[in-house]
Amino acid sequence: KALFYMLLLSLQFAFQPLLTRSYTPQNICRSTVILMQELLKFLLALSMLILSGSSSSAVQGWTITSWVMVAFLPAALYAVQNIAALQAYQNLDALTFNVLNQTKTLSAALCCYLVMGRTQSYMQVLSLLLLLLSALIMERLVTLDSMLALLNWTGRDSSNHPIIEFPDLGSKHWTHGVAPIMLASFISGLSGALSQKNLQAAKGGGRNPYLFSMELCAASAIILFCSLLGSPDGKQIAQEGFWNGWTPTTWIPILTNSVGGIIVGLVTKYAGSVRKGFALIFGMFLSGVVQALITDEGVTVEQGVGGLLAAISLWMHATNPPVPKTKQD
Repeated sequence: KALFYMLLLSLQFAFQPLLTRSYTPQNICRSTVILMQELLKFLLALSMLILSGSSSSAVQGWTITSWVMVAFLPAALYAVQNIAALQAYQNLDALTFNVLNQTKTLSAALCCYLVMGRTQSYMQVLSLLLLLLSALIMERLVTLDSMLALLNWTGRDSSNHPIIEFPDLGSKHWTHGVAPIMLASFISGLSGALSQKNLQAAKGGGRNPYLFSMELCAASAIILFCSLLGSPDGKQIAQEGFWNGWTPTTWIPILTNSVGGIIVGLVTKYAGSVRKGFALIFGMFLSGVVQALITDEGVTVEQGVGGLLAAISLWMHATNPPVPKTKQD
């Protein structure tokens, strides 16, 4: 079971950016996509809750007040994250998206420390810095020539260019691709830390993960629906209709993304977080292969190096957890 779910996660991780970019029209109202995605996730989580046989115990003591307290803040963050990620999906190639999206590990480490007091091992800190470097190289903020120049301590590459160069930050690649995915990655770390704290809360042994997923989906849908009352997306829906721009194939990336969330939970349950990291590494490799074989974009040297560094970073982070401190008498 573990290997099967890991393979499914790798495939979903590799193909999700390509599917979203191919089947989500640029002119579609993103809020409608996120609303349908949350609805599908809610139904999938409900199905898993019923199949697990723990529905009765999960809802014992449940109240609307507790739902609002534990779910609405993470849900508001997830709503912003999903819209930002969808915009990035539509404007970045698969490999770039997947590598930059892994910077959420960096934000998750920082936010788990701030929210829950969880520390990182020295090797994990080093891996996070390596992950940051991979993103800088992939976006050519740090060039490969300039990295070699560090060995000479000149601060400049062979063409006498500085080590760090800032490209046109006003380009669509940055404003509609890189900036949204970096924002989504940071929010992912913060909302993930808040969700983890709620799931592992001491009172009652924590919340059922399927129930908590349903609570998040319902809260996200309510927040998005309320935001439509005064947002540009709401005006667009009022003028053009809710389903404007939709095609039958628009449901494909919504379905795969929703199922992906369930697969992550199954991999974590049957394989553990370390093996989940290996599955993501293999998925990153697959996304590069898919991009090189299926699309016309190919894989640049910077993308290859950045992807390799990100994979090494994930391996280092997954295999070097902090050692618990033993109490001395």
